[in-house]
Amino acid sequence: MTIQQLRRRPLLYSIFLFATPGLFWYHIHTMYAIIETGGKQYWVVPGEILQVEKLTVKEGEEVTFKALWSASQDEKSAPASKAPSAKVTARIVRHLQGPKIIVFRKKTKKAYEKGSGHRQELTEIEVKDIQLS
Repeated sequence: MTIQQLRRRPLLYSIFLFATPGLFWYHIHTMYAIIETGGKQYWVVPGEILQVEKLTVKEGEEVTFKALWSASQDEKSAPASKAPSAKVTARIVRHLQGPKIIVFRKKTKKAYEKGSGHRQELTEIEVKDIQLS
């Protein structure tokens, strides 16, 4: 895959620029899938650990996601409409909170100031397997 081809695929190009060569090779040449959880889409590969919106599943249990898109070395990439049974199996590693975000409100020329904070509830998952069929 050339640099010009990578530039057309921003996600792979960013991995190429900022990752080690071994990691780049791993992401290009293994199977991957795109899953949706918590209203967001994630590009996952087997063995990857990522943080998603909080899931109501206990730590250590396994959860299955439907793949929106999947691909591997042997087979061409396919959307979920052509491979409806593609699934991603993951294990819940832990539940945690994200970084604190501080919201501060102030009205000018008045003595009004109000501040509050928020920490998003997250779940850390480890992708175990991608089943294409």
